[in-house]
Amino acid sequence: MERNHHALSGYVFVLVEFVLIVLIVLGFTIGMALPAVALIVVFIFLAVGFTVVNPNESVVLVLFGDYRGTVKKNGFCWVNPFFTKKKISLRARNLDSEPIKVNDKIGNPIRIGVVLVWRVKNTFKAAFDVNDFEHFVTIQTEAAIRKLAGLYPYDNFEDHEAEITLRSGGEEVNEELEKEVTERLAIAGIEVMEARINYLAYAQEIAQAMLKRQQATAIVAARFKIVEGAVGMVEMALDELGEKGIVELDEDKKATMVSNLMVVLCGDKEATPVVNTGSIY
Repeated sequence: MERNHHALSGYVFVLVEFVLIVLIVLGFTIGMALPAVALIVVFIFLAVGFTVVNPNESVVLVLFGDYRGTVKKNGFCWVNPFFTKKKISLRARNLDSEPIKVNDKIGNPIRIGVVLVWRVKNTFKAAFDVNDFEHFVTIQTEAAIRKLAGLYPYDNFEDHEAEITLRSGGEEVNEELEKEVTERLAIAGIEVMEARINYLAYAQEIAQAMLKRQQATAIVAARFKIVEGAVGMVEMALDELGEKGIVELDEDKKATMVSNLMVVLCGDKEATPVVNTGSIY
């Protein structure tokens, strides 16, 4: 369990070191070499205990294999020289993962990458519960990405019942990713500040086929709108002609007119009209 260690002010021991230097010089001056050597040993021993703790930094202290606490107070301080000191940064860090190839819920190969913002919250767990907490973050983030990809389809082209997809899920997918990463990194005392998908695409081997499918779907959707609009325009034209009595059309002529209008309104290219200068009968 993490516990704070209250280190002593380093400036007091700087004064002590200064006094020792004076005594060492006096010792050699007056011929007392043995006491002066002893003072040199004490000087070196005390000097080993000095350490500097920068803002958003910590020092984990271990005494002969026993965890004695973590210094988080900024400044110049002194600790027991027998302590083994290990500095751990408490600053926020970014992990911009390389896109990895995984399979989505329905088995399509996709490439997905994430941005993770994290920092060390519990220095004891980061230092002693895992071998290398930075490497642990990288590996567990990749594992979380693979699990997330298996929960949702890339899109709903094949899984029409899917309400949430990787491509359109947005905040819901990112929240699920953040939850998964947080659970995995808790063992290392890591706090996840943000996790987001920053790259998402089909794998190269199926990207071209999927692009054609998306284009076909878009064309069908556009055609549906065009036909829907054309039907409304034809209906309006027939109603207007009938109400204003411009021309009387029997069922055959209505069918011919509807056919011609649908061709004009739904065609890919501009229609080329044929002018009839004779009788329509």
